[in-house]
Amino acid sequence: MFMKLCSPLAVAVVALATHAQAFELTSPDFDAGETFEERFIFDGFGCTGDNVSPALTWSGAPEGTESFALMVHDPDAPTGGAGFWHWIVLDIPAAVDELPQGAGAAGGEAMPAGARMLPNDYGIAGWGGPCPPQGHGPHRYNFTLYALPMAQLEVPEGASKAVTGFLVNANALGTATLQGVYER
Repeated sequence: MFMKLCSPLAVAVVALATHAQAFELTSPDFDAGETFEERFIFDGFGCTGDNVSPALTWSGAPEGTESFALMVHDPDAPTGGAGFWHWIVLDIPAAVDELPQGAGAAGGEAMPAGARMLPNDYGIAGWGGPCPPQGHGPHRYNFTLYALPMAQLEVPEGASKAVTGFLVNANALGTATLQGVYER
């Protein structure tokens, strides 16, 4: 008898969960786990790519999202455990659901109004494409989009990437991740 009474409720809960849209990050330029094309690779440090940031799209942001932060990290970089930050973008307005290919160019002309790019580990406030050491094996590049409950994240002037990452993570309502791969 108990199972008969609960079954419709269980079905309704499952149906609601199935219809809830997941927070997702995708790219028309690469699929999850796919190797990057040369146009996205850094131009320097022995690499000769075009250093163009890939296009990104997202959907299903959590309720209460006021802005997004994007952080792109290579955890496989031989830096003593710190990895390597390739792109950090804060204050992407909540109404935005994509960044076009090339949006990460230094200067930020293709960025949405209000968004700001912080210096990556190359020292550039913009996209710095993959360029792992020759023969080091495949490196993973994690593109993580964070939904934040404020229009502007207060990051102290000159804050390290670790402090920036801490503040982003401490305030995140949700995250969506897409991973690309590259080796040379």
